[in-house]
Amino acid sequence: MVLLLLTCVALVASRIDAFQPGTWLAEVIWVVLGVPILAATYRRMPLSDAAYVALAVFALVIVYGAHYTYARVPIGEWAREQFGFARNHYDRLGHFMQGFTPAIVLRELLIRTSGLGARRTKWRPLIVTGLCLGIAALFELLEAAWAVNFSSSGATEDLGSQGDKWDTQWDMFDALVGAVVAQITTWKMHDRSLRKLTN
Repeated sequence: MVLLLLTCVALVASRIDAFQPGTWLAEVIWVVLGVPILAATYRRMPLSDAAYVALAVFALVIVYGAHYTYARVPIGEWAREQFGFARNHYDRLGHFMQGFTPAIVLRELLIRTSGLGARRTKWRPLIVTGLCLGIAALFELLEAAWAVNFSSSGATEDLGSQGDKWDTQWDMFDALVGAVVAQITTWKMHDRSLRKLTN
């Protein structure tokens, strides 16, 4: 409930004086759709605490970026000035989380609902990573379709490429890294969270 309340408050606050309302909506639509789905499935198929925390952190990253647009997020501007980056890299964090969070959720669903959960298997990390890459690629296609067909601010603004012709490839690479890092660094904690849920 605390995570749900925090996410909803952040979502509403991010809409106030959003830099570009159309871009804001395109970015936060996943949070707007995801929260009711998680609430509706909470009693029938609750997720572990680890999964809910990862989802809430991802939602906060999304709504913060959506308020300013990813190319203008202040913390990214600060990093650019401090470290001499050529662009605002906040979107890299967003795409890293786009791999990190689904990896935890997908790992959990595979463990709980498939034959891959009965024992450790080399196939589970590969399947989770492949699914995360598929999600990242699908997101890039949806993002491009939105920018071309519905954007009022121009594709460059909505895509947030900031002049980087390899931005799409970097986005998918960041998601790949996020998926791998999540599975390497959180599996013990995630397993404990799953045992707690089962008990």
